[in-house]
Parts: sequence; C-alpha cells; structure tokens
Amino acid sequence: MRNTLPVLTVVMAIIVIWYAGAVWMNAQWTRDQAARAGQEVTFSDILRDTLAQDRPVLPAPHQVVVELWNSTVVEELTSRRGIVQSGTLSNRSLIYHGWITLSATLLGFAIGSGLGILLAVGIVHNRAMDLSVMPWAIASQTIPILAIAPMIIVVLNSVGISGLLPKAIISAYLSFFPVVVGMVKGLRAPDHMQLDLMKTYSASQPQVFWKLRLPSSMPYLFASLKVGIAASLVGAIVGELPTGAVAGLGARLLAGSYYGQTVQIWAALIGAAVLAGLMVGAIGWLQRLTLRRMGMAR
Repeated sequence: MRNTLPVLTVVMAIIVIWYAGAVWMNAQWTRDQAARAGQEVTFSDILRDTLAQDRPVLPAPHQVVVELWNSTVVEELTSRRGIVQSGTLSNRSLIYHGWITLSATLLGFAIGSGLGILLAVGIVHNRAMDLSVMPWAIASQTIPILAIAPMIIVVLNSVGISGLLPKAIISAYLSFFPVVVGMVKGLRAPDHMQLDLMKTYSASQPQVFWKLRLPSSMPYLFASLKVGIAASLVGAIVGELPTGAVAGLGARLLAGSYYGQTVQIWAALIGAAVLAGLMVGAIGWLQRLTLRRMGMAR
C-alpha cells in the first residue's frame, strides 16, 4: 500500500485536472453553438456537452477509454476484418498499428543497443576512441530528429531500401546514445583498488573485462536500456510521419490530425504510452532476473 497509494493519488489528480481541462477547453464551442441558435446555456449544459463532443479540442478521459476499447477489443472480436472473423489483425485496429510500430522499435533498439555497447567497449579500452568518438556521439544528439528523419528516409529510398529498416535506423539513432553513456559509466565503475587487485592476479585485459568490468556495468546497462527502448519507440513513431505511412501509431496520429479526430489521436498516444510501459517493464523484469542470477540482487 505504501507504493500503491501515492501512485493512485497522482493518477486521480491527473484525471481530475484532465476533466477540468476538457470542460474549460471545449466550453467555447458549446457557447458558440448556443449563440448561433440564440439560446442561453447553463453550467450543467456546458458540463454535459463538453464531455460528449464528437470532435473536442481536448477529449475527456472516458472518451479516450471508449475509443481504446472500440479500436482494440471490439474491432478484433466483432469486425469482419478482425482476428476472429478473418484470422488476422484488422488494419483498423490499434493493436495492428501498435504491432507495426513495435516491430520497428524492437529492430531499431537491437541495432542501437548493440552499436552502443560496442562503442562503449571501444571508448573504455581505447583512448583515441574516447577522444574522438564520444564527442561525435554527443554532437549527434543535438540534431533534431524531426530534421534528420526525412533525410534518412529519402536517402534510403533512393537506394531501394524502404519499409521497416528506415524506421528502425531512426529508432537506433535515438536509442544508441543512452546505451553508450550508461555502458561507459558502468565499465568505468570499478575503482583503482579493484583494478589493481586484478593486476596482482596477472589477469589479462579480456579477463578484467569479463570478470570485473562487465558485471559492474550491469546496473548501468539496464538503466540505460530502459531509457533507450522508450527513445526507440519515439524514433519509430517519428519515422512513420514523413513517409505518409498507412500503418503504425505514427500513421494513426497523422490520420487523426488530417480528419480532426482528436479522440483517435489521444487513443494512439495512450496506446504508445502503454506500449512503452510494457517494454520498460519487460527490461526491468530481465534486469531483476539477471542481477539475481549474478548475486547482485535478491
């Protein structure tokens, strides 16, 4: 209860503020409609109308929940395109769009994490790489992803590469940097006494790496992986925006923006947040399992 109560308190506060914001931001449309009809509106009329508009400026929480339910469970169970009727995910389902984005996210995360770990190992063991690669890695993150994503898409399309890989590369671009920084910090975590002790054992550099540096880096690595996978999801969504994609959470956001479907936009945003939370939770579970087996956690 000590952990649950603060979380529930924050969630309830967010919901209350969200409802208040929905009433405030949607009220002007209700007043304008009443003015055109020559009618007067009471606060109860405003409250009722602002929480049930088809295209609100800010949808109410219950509208987003209904949209999530309809675009996932109802669409897959009752639609003729759903998995029950057709055997495959409906292309109108948020689950389908989430799966498309998840595929690019995981591929980009694998590429970015692998590249980040390799760069970190090189930076720690090679002074030239430390002085040359690390500044470039930092400088690369100063370029806005919205500026570089279309460039990556255009360049790769010009050489015949399209589909999943360009989005994965954008995801890797965002996810490799946290892994590099965290892994470098972790590999350098052993102090001089520990390193000197390994020297007294006549340990080779590979032995120091596998028996001291790598185990010491695990907490740092998993912390950076949690940041990296969330950034990778953002990269996959951004990668869908300049391509005019018809599938994916980014495409869902674009479609909602084009047609003024704010409820659909918010449902896609909440879906992305849930997806990110599940992925971070999966890495947290893997972290606990790994550290427990290494004797570093209970």
